[in-house]
Amino acid sequence: MQFLGITRVIQSIREIRVFDIRPEAMKAFIQFIEAHVAAGLSLVSTSSVKEAVEGADIIITTTPSRKPVVMSEWISDGVHFNCIGADAPGKQELDPMILKRASKIVVDDVEQAIHSGEINVPLSEGIIGASSIYGELGEIIAGMKKGRENDSEITIFSSTGLAIQDAAVANIVYENALKRGAGTRIRLVI
Repeated sequence: MQFLGITRVIQSIREIRVFDIRPEAMKAFIQFIEAHVAAGLSLVSTSSVKEAVEGADIIITTTPSRKPVVMSEWISDGVHFNCIGADAPGKQELDPMILKRASKIVVDDVEQAIHSGEINVPLSEGIIGASSIYGELGEIIAGMKKGRENDSEITIFSSTGLAIQDAAVANIVYENALKRGAGTRIRLVI
């Protein structure tokens, strides 16, 4: 869903590089991408995380890792991260030095992110401080804080998932289904 959301907002994406430690999962994801994107997008299976992230403009991490999988020396200034895998205490996907280099670290909810987001381990180890958190996504959406201000900023969005956002999205899906007359038939397989 991260991929679909980004490609709806940014139509200029030309290449997607993918890595998964499970080859069958990588193959399934590439098949999913091929079924949902316009022609002309280059899909590249990579043999390492490093190969997948070097030179990238946007990096999406969705791992359950408890140790960094993306290292600071592999990324360039100007990259944006969407980190959604570090959603529990002790989980982390990024080298803490990336967090130190970041111009803006944005979270969905500060209190939740401190305990279970991408920042939880570096924060508990004193590598970064609470002041390293630039703000919450809602503040940027509402125009209370600026988003990316230049092309050299390293920006990070760490999402731990919020029930209120899930409920809001579910309501939108439900309302749209009602408008379309969807969901009027039920099939049970027992």
